[in-house]
Amino acid sequence: MVLVSACLLGEACRYDGRSQRSERVLAALADKDVIPVCPEVASGLPVPRPPVDLRGGTGVDVWAGRAVAVERAAGIDRTEAFQQGARLALEAAQRFGATVALLKEKSPSCGSQRVYESGQLRAGEGITTALLRAKDITVLSDEDL
Repeated sequence: MVLVSACLLGEACRYDGRSQRSERVLAALADKDVIPVCPEVASGLPVPRPPVDLRGGTGVDVWAGRAVAVERAAGIDRTEAFQQGARLALEAAQRFGATVALLKEKSPSCGSQRVYESGQLRAGEGITTALLRAKDITVLSDEDL
């Protein structure tokens, strides 16, 4: 059982209203049971929605209260929604027994190696990835395939 970013499976749930369907991801998951998840949509954020960056750090820093998730242009704080979406993704993983997650790189929720902080791509992880890893779920990037 693998938790998977829904956008990688072809669901048009990204901030820009598109999907990031990945044939490499689909091939890698061909013989696996998957749990599609979009933490941002699960939290009630719309599609499309303004892009969000992390400010003050990455996902671990958000959970520690040292960073926030803000809309890039308007500066509106979306931290609570992103944390709620992460909790829902964790609940889904736990409910279905997923010990691995395959998530979309560079996302403020799902990035596992790089995320946007204050408009710049940098090393770090997203809010959902940080929570899943804290609960011993292995998180892989779609770019690792």
